[in-house]
Amino acid sequence: MPAPLSLLEELARIPDPRNRRGTRHPLSAILGLTVLAMLTGCTSYTAIAQFGRDKGRGLAWALGFRRGTTPVKSRLSTLFRRLDVTAFEAALSRWVAARLDAPEGLHVCLDGKTVRGSKEGDVPGHHLVAAYAPATQAVLAQLRVDAKTNEHKAALELLGIVPVPGSIFTGDAAFCQRDLCAQIIDGGGDYVLAVKDNQPGLAIDSAAGLAFEDDKRRHAAAFPPLRADAAGGGRGGAARGQGPRPDRAAFDPADDDLDENAAVEGVEAGI
Repeated sequence: MPAPLSLLEELARIPDPRNRRGTRHPLSAILGLTVLAMLTGCTSYTAIAQFGRDKGRGLAWALGFRRGTTPVKSRLSTLFRRLDVTAFEAALSRWVAARLDAPEGLHVCLDGKTVRGSKEGDVPGHHLVAAYAPATQAVLAQLRVDAKTNEHKAALELLGIVPVPGSIFTGDAAFCQRDLCAQIIDGGGDYVLAVKDNQPGLAIDSAAGLAFEDDKRRHAAAFPPLRADAAGGGRGGAARGQGPRPDRAAFDPADDDLDENAAVEGVEAGI
């Protein structure tokens, strides 16, 4: 089995949105620098650029920068405004999944949250939908929810990024949508989703189905199947068949006078 690719190798597979002419720094090197800087707590272009300058040429060469220098704030800003976010999330997801003990058969939680501190005045905060794997405590992928869409549409895009075959997806009622469920099943996965008043018809049908299953379980408990010996095929029989049956008398309604205790005793005896 080949060794999983490194993070830099996965980042190198992301399409470069820049024109080849005049490109000074490889895309994978810039993305690698950004990941390292953010892991140390950098949260702005200025901080990322300063991180690269502080670490010097040694880190620059190791990440793949050809001139031993790292990009400034303006170049980072221009690049990340044009970068394909979906392709970036897919690269991270592949890298995480390749390091899991069981890349197939994951439990994936779908959830949407607003990034803390991202709201400024009247400008709403950045709302993200994430696919989280509890077993590894890792976010496989996350996408921003556009103002013109909703969480379930972003979840449909996530299914094109995270491993679906054999995985079980869980989520709240916001993800209980037909197209999302159909895409999970078609991809070879399964789902456990909450049902609330956002789908009133589905909630009624689900409640009716659960009531029907309860009735079947109660019926099975009250009338268990006959044992093999009780059906005439026990060890004491000459053959493993039911054998001849005695003639049955015609049913008389007057004979149907068993009381409740007798019925209970009959059930306990396995009749």
